[in-house]
Amino acid sequence: MRRAFVRTLVELAAANPRLLLLTGDLGYNALEPFAERFPDRFFNAGVAEQNMVGMATGLAEAGFIPFCYSIVTFASLRPYEFIRNGPVLHRLPVRIVGMGGGFDYGPQGTTHHGLEDLAVMRVQPGMTVVAPADHEQLACALRSTWDFPGPIYYRLGKDDTLTIPGLEGRFELGRAQQLREGADCALVATGPVVVEAVGAADDLAARGIRATVLVVASVQPAPVEDLAGVLARVPVALTVEAHYVVGGLGSLVAEIAAERGLGCRVLRCGVRRMPDGLSGSQAYLHRTHGLASEALVETVLRALGAG
Repeated sequence: MRRAFVRTLVELAAANPRLLLLTGDLGYNALEPFAERFPDRFFNAGVAEQNMVGMATGLAEAGFIPFCYSIVTFASLRPYEFIRNGPVLHRLPVRIVGMGGGFDYGPQGTTHHGLEDLAVMRVQPGMTVVAPADHEQLACALRSTWDFPGPIYYRLGKDDTLTIPGLEGRFELGRAQQLREGADCALVATGPVVVEAVGAADDLAARGIRATVLVVASVQPAPVEDLAGVLARVPVALTVEAHYVVGGLGSLVAEIAAERGLGCRVLRCGVRRMPDGLSGSQAYLHRTHGLASEALVETVLRALGAG
């Protein structure tokens, strides 16, 4: 989504002189279109993410809308206290852009695996959290939220070519997007791993099992009514996320089911254990943690007693 992010940001910045871009010494071969078009509005803070967020907080206080760009773990975890004490507590329009959510940087190892970011960002009141499924949805989300009041965290994937069939770039803050409809189960997913949920739904359909597929790109504000409506119609719902199962999408869906007193069984599909020292491609890590489409199919079949 890097090219779509920069392309859309350049488009927005051309019409809005308050828009700035800061980077933590990352984004080479990606951020150049912005840096070359607006050299006086591009800042490389170096490998100093706390300083970057501190600068952005001051710039936002002065009336600008700064975007802070880095890899997910460096964007969300290293400067976390600065994010909390700056844009969150002061309700300032700082945008934190985390690139490579989940296992996008698989071969780089655990330090680069973004598995906690949704949890730590979602816990902060007033922090908007957006996790697009593909580059088309990202572009729509960015255009519709860039000037939203208060801080925003964007969780982006690296893939610039993936498109989710049927999504067609749709995004609305506080709403979910439905891709399939079925009464046997639901697959609720966020981020690019949505493609695995869609693949699982297609495989289940070939077995005569109809699954609703729901895309949650607006993690906060959460699409509570959309989720509650689906959970009320199916006996089993799988949440699918390249993230630890605690605190992210699975926790969000379980909270809604519990608070609404819904009888739907929620099964959280995500990362359940600490890294074991092995690394590899995104596809390998999805298989390892039960996020590949074939593993999701088996989870549904077991839950329905059809396996």
